[in-house]
Amino acid sequence: MEKSNIIGLLPSDLLSFLEMMGEPSYRSKQITHWLYQLKATTWDDMKNLPLGFRQVLSQRFDIGQTRIETKMVSSDGSMKYLLRLADGNGIEIVIISHRKHTTICLSTQVGCPVGCSFCATGQNGYTRNLTYQEIVESAWRAQIESNRVVKNIVFMGMGEPLLNYEQLSKAIQTFNHPDGFNIGSRHMTVSTIGIPDKIIRLAQDWPQVNLAVSLHAPKNELRKQLIPINDVYPISQIMKTVEKYIAMTHRRVTIEYSLWTDINDQREYAFQLASLLRGLLVHVNLIPGNPIAECHFVPSSPARVMTFARILEENQINVTIREPHGQDIGAACGELYGLHHKRGVVE
Repeated sequence: MEKSNIIGLLPSDLLSFLEMMGEPSYRSKQITHWLYQLKATTWDDMKNLPLGFRQVLSQRFDIGQTRIETKMVSSDGSMKYLLRLADGNGIEIVIISHRKHTTICLSTQVGCPVGCSFCATGQNGYTRNLTYQEIVESAWRAQIESNRVVKNIVFMGMGEPLLNYEQLSKAIQTFNHPDGFNIGSRHMTVSTIGIPDKIIRLAQDWPQVNLAVSLHAPKNELRKQLIPINDVYPISQIMKTVEKYIAMTHRRVTIEYSLWTDINDQREYAFQLASLLRGLLVHVNLIPGNPIAECHFVPSSPARVMTFARILEENQINVTIREPHGQDIGAACGELYGLHHKRGVVE
């Protein structure tokens, strides 16, 4: 019999199995506590479970079905992992160390169908959605490998999270559940290029989860050069959705804006962005661009980034400049792509 993967499951998912085995229901919480809080990797670790029951579990379930294949460590302490999936595909995970906490950046797809011009993932095609168990297991594996306690999750890795909404939502449930990872909703952020109907779903299902919208331009003509899917979801539709999201959740939305020399960093675009966002409960996160081989764009200089930020501030727009992490290992924004993502190709 083919084994099922137990990583990602919650106690309620195990109740029918326990009933069939004649085991008490409280075993479900014992199992998930071992998996998510104590990070057990073998059934033998679970000493408070009867030996016979552990043997049954080992015959029925795998504790994970992926493996860490490559690890890279940045000079700033960030870590990037290549996770090999059961079907041979690969995804990348990034652990970001801050002074007081650790954040994990998770992927939701193998590749990305959006095709942003400045993003290595998007420029290298799309294979498939991840299952929620693969998303959860990627965080579980990276925590074990890094020996870090992760308190913040950002869905900003490979893929467009809202194009895999159902699996994303189930993963959030396991991360948030008291018998799962027990990570608060406000410690999770979903970054999207702007899928209007799914933004509303997120507001309905997970109103406390943070929303970040990758805008990168204040006008449609420019944005569709950067994000081709803008033809389907123009800025006006995205901004109306952002307004509705704010009205539904009363939560601030982050507007992400990557800066590229003479592409979208001119002063006129800063004024246009300020005009677009004026009066909204938003915060702009400026992201100095990260160069990739697939794109000829040149990252904006620190001086131009500061000028752009100053114009926004002078127009009463809250703004921060993102501190880069993991640039020396290709782990920064827009750089994620499994250079060795095909089966058998390993650095």
